[in-house]
Amino acid sequence: MPPNDAIRAIGVAYGPRLEGAVQIRFGQAGNGLRPALHTGRQRDMDLDGAVVIVTGASSGIGAATARLVAERGAKLVLAARRADRINVLAAELPDALAVPTDLRDPAQIVALVQATLDRFGRVDVLVNNAGQGLHVPVEQVRLDDLRAVTELNFYAPLLAMQAVIPSMRKQGGGAIVNVSSMTSRMVLPGVGGYSATKSALNMVSAVARKELAPDGIVVSIVYPAVTATEFHRSLAAGGMVGGGSRSVKPHTAEFVAEAILGLIASGEEEVQLTQGWG
Repeated sequence: MPPNDAIRAIGVAYGPRLEGAVQIRFGQAGNGLRPALHTGRQRDMDLDGAVVIVTGASSGIGAATARLVAERGAKLVLAARRADRINVLAAELPDALAVPTDLRDPAQIVALVQATLDRFGRVDVLVNNAGQGLHVPVEQVRLDDLRAVTELNFYAPLLAMQAVIPSMRKQGGGAIVNVSSMTSRMVLPGVGGYSATKSALNMVSAVARKELAPDGIVVSIVYPAVTATEFHRSLAAGGMVGGGSRSVKPHTAEFVAEAILGLIASGEEEVQLTQGWG
């Protein structure tokens, strides 16, 4: 049976709040399970030689995505504030450029894309991965914290999309993958502020997908759940939410990276990932 046909759906209860509301879809691929996309492939993109920008590339999902994309033969542009980390990662990869970038600064986003064009002459893929959490009850949300995570989780990917669209349109197409969160598909107490920023990203991504389709630019969204990264150690405020007395079984960053590459290759609109509870 072909890999994309070997799909099994697994219903997972997110406790009383989400029972029966979430479904995981997996496909059999290679020597293990890989995230499977919804059926109906629309396009295929070969990453060999493609120019790929990954934001938030200093750790976690971003670094894992960069490594996986490099294995497929792509040319990488790594963006993050932590220059030391992306410089080390760039040195490990065969054809990578590290561009230290504070994605809360619109001018630095424009400079990131220009540096990519100066080095490689084109942009084929943008992975908007950089983000930050804000895990406090609505009553305790501070405007300064919400403004900061909105700048990173919503404004930055919007501005990055705007920055790459002209070159993608000129070259006849491209792929954009925005990293959202399963919390934006849930009503989960304690993450209202964070989820709101990701919900805004979801809507602008869906609208951009329709607007940019005539230009051959495909916009997709990946919805990770809890992932084994540094994310929960760098929240704007608050701590990890959910699970109660049951332990969360997080995905690896590599698992999410596989899902991102699947979206790039297929052009599907979205893939939702979720995790079980112990």
